[in-house]
Amino acid sequence: MRPLDLPKTLTALGAGLLAAGGVHAADTVVVTGQRASLAHAIAAQEKADNIVSVVSSDDIGGLPDKNAAEALARLPGVAVQRDQGEGRYVVVRGLDADYNSVTINGATVPSPEASRRAVALDVLPAGLIRELAVTKTLTPDQDANALGGSIDVKTLSAFDLPGRLLSVGAAASHDDLTHRTSPSANALWAQRFAGGTLGIAAGLSGEKRRFGSDNVETGGAWSGNRLSGFELRDYLPARTRRAGALNVDWRPDAGTSVALRSFLSRFSDDEVRDRLTVGNVKGGALAEGATDTARVERRIRQRKYTQEIRSVSLAADHRIDAWKIHAEAAGTRASEDTPESLNDGRFRGTSSFAGIGFTDGMQPHLIAPGAVFDPASYALNAITLQQRYSSDRTHQLRVDLARDVDARDWRGNVKFGAKAIRRDKHNDTNQWAYNSSKTTSGNYWGPGSTSMSAFTNGASLDYAPGTIGTALDPALIRARVAGLDRAAARLVAESALNDYGMREDIDAGYVQASLMRGPWTILAGVRAERTRFAADGNEVAGTTITPRHAERNYTNWLPGVQLRYDIDRATSVRAAWTNAVVRANFSQLAPGISLASATEATIGNPDLAPLKAHNLDIGSERILGSGGVVSAYAFYKDIRNFTYAANLAGTGRWVGYTTATSYANGDDAGVRGVELAWQQPLRMLPAPFNGLLVGANATLTSSSADIGGRSIRMPGQAQRMANVMLGYEAGPLSTRIAVNYKSPYLLELGGDVSDPMQDHIVDAQKQVDFSLAWQLGKRWQLSFDAANLNNETYYVYQGVKGHNVQYERYGRTYKIGLKASLF
Repeated sequence: MRPLDLPKTLTALGAGLLAAGGVHAADTVVVTGQRASLAHAIAAQEKADNIVSVVSSDDIGGLPDKNAAEALARLPGVAVQRDQGEGRYVVVRGLDADYNSVTINGATVPSPEASRRAVALDVLPAGLIRELAVTKTLTPDQDANALGGSIDVKTLSAFDLPGRLLSVGAAASHDDLTHRTSPSANALWAQRFAGGTLGIAAGLSGEKRRFGSDNVETGGAWSGNRLSGFELRDYLPARTRRAGALNVDWRPDAGTSVALRSFLSRFSDDEVRDRLTVGNVKGGALAEGATDTARVERRIRQRKYTQEIRSVSLAADHRIDAWKIHAEAAGTRASEDTPESLNDGRFRGTSSFAGIGFTDGMQPHLIAPGAVFDPASYALNAITLQQRYSSDRTHQLRVDLARDVDARDWRGNVKFGAKAIRRDKHNDTNQWAYNSSKTTSGNYWGPGSTSMSAFTNGASLDYAPGTIGTALDPALIRARVAGLDRAAARLVAESALNDYGMREDIDAGYVQASLMRGPWTILAGVRAERTRFAADGNEVAGTTITPRHAERNYTNWLPGVQLRYDIDRATSVRAAWTNAVVRANFSQLAPGISLASATEATIGNPDLAPLKAHNLDIGSERILGSGGVVSAYAFYKDIRNFTYAANLAGTGRWVGYTTATSYANGDDAGVRGVELAWQQPLRMLPAPFNGLLVGANATLTSSSADIGGRSIRMPGQAQRMANVMLGYEAGPLSTRIAVNYKSPYLLELGGDVSDPMQDHIVDAQKQVDFSLAWQLGKRWQLSFDAANLNNETYYVYQGVKGHNVQYERYGRTYKIGLKASLF
């Protein structure tokens, strides 16, 4: 018997909350609140045969998490990589997001981005998600393409609830940095029909967030303590999220179920990036506090891209005596569409400026004469436009057969099945350039004033760290080239270089047995995956474009064993030995070659071997009453074929080259760590303190990878990650404060991978969030959220902490909302 009896736990929890006034009653009693979400999550984790971390819908709604990535960051062993202050990519156990897999209702999710496998989870709004689960030890019936973790997103089913549901909500958020206010709204409906055999659930969510960030970055342009260039950047993004889900379930009898799951999420980012750039220093580089003559440019980028994920799956389960059959078909499409964007509108100082310098290596402040901020000091230098569309489609079929086993003292099931995945990845890019040349190239931007004064809107940029100058108007820059010959301005080589098509077909089969005897549970089996890969791209040399094709096939055998021993009804010990295989990123596999000159080249490598890993996990967990748990796990990952950037100059075809940048498989790498977690409602305390809830988790990891004779930490791997939560529930009040911490980690290697002083390191990050909800009667709830209360910044440095690569601040965000439960 499992240590946690979920029905009894929820019954007892419901009674406790009813006494406290923390329930909502409609046709039936529905338990809500932080305590309920903790109980749901613990029950899901406890009943799994493998090691899983879960966050439920109540938990997601209880913190100011804008998307799935930020909600997952509350779990042990999970961290988030942020973009413009919002969580985007999820890192599990210190491993890069490209080493994770993502599914929506069981269907594999491809990546909208052209170059990566990682799924940016900011496209999934938190409001439509019923449950998020991170599988840390894979079973043979799961896809093996997850080294860090397999993330499954589940949307609402009508059978998740004891009765019908209709709730609507609206909110407004305020950005402290730009003083802008943004709206959001959502609606959820679920109901059963046909005598309770047919369930329909639907949800809609929408948000438009206008905010900003201030940035200063060098990109790593350091030579010792001297700096050769830096940029001041003012960002003004407007992000829109729209999502919808429709789930239909039919359960005509206890042994049959059919489920149709559909999901659509659309994420748009409309961004204006205005910047001042310092470079071409007369003396080569600047010492802090010293001044010299340098080139200064004003540049602007304006683009809108839309990422979309569509997923439809149909699954059926049927039981015949001791046999159970599961069949599933799914199709998912991810895309990123960037219509013609102003990639670069560049204005250069009509002459170099004297008296240019900087102070503060961590957050460079510009020293400059007043003429640097005068639009009349600059003239139009170049206009570059870009259009890109990438798509990633998967189609999958799977069939699973399971038979119950009850022989002597052993009971459980034997399971086997097959799965086929067909994946197509495509990218198409077009670029156009206009400059001052009046040659036969045809890209002259036409007559008219070239002074920057003719392209501004008259308003000064709101850039808190200093002064940039007058804002550029992207519409005026676009208008300048709108009527010109587009074909003559097209950059043929650049447009062809990043065009590619790839096909990845995976056929898999597995067999596994899950058996229980007394306090023991054992799950053992093996999975085989046959991969067929083909890729098409271009080799570009000047204006000469030569098509390239590559393909390869390989098979991986992936055995696994998972053990569990129940010491008593509340305490269990787990151990697992598993295997994973993760294929290289698409940008690394793309067969394109760029011959920039006779001595410089950039080369894709479609022959990269997939990364393989042997994983060992061991740990224990104990249930603390209802809604509490304490756990400790240790893990080790032995990794082969680690991929890294390499310089092939001087070898093979590249003998006469000084730079030939490509990718190669490295030697062994290893990751080891410990996960500790504790969460518990403190009901044993006297009133009013018995409404307190506490939670804390920490992950301590270390890693090493051998590259070119040097041992490095794996990119994205933070040695310390922690979450602390203090909540309180009593009567109509539910509130909590949470702290998320991540220690410094390696972002990427520098140009010389053997030199640690060129490494780019992300500094430690700590974010404090607060949430409060007040139940206004049975149907209404008022909420208030505050994100990034401590005004945390994002800082990347090169080698030593005083050498800026990127410094960005986002400010605080406050949100107030009203939710109505209509039934």
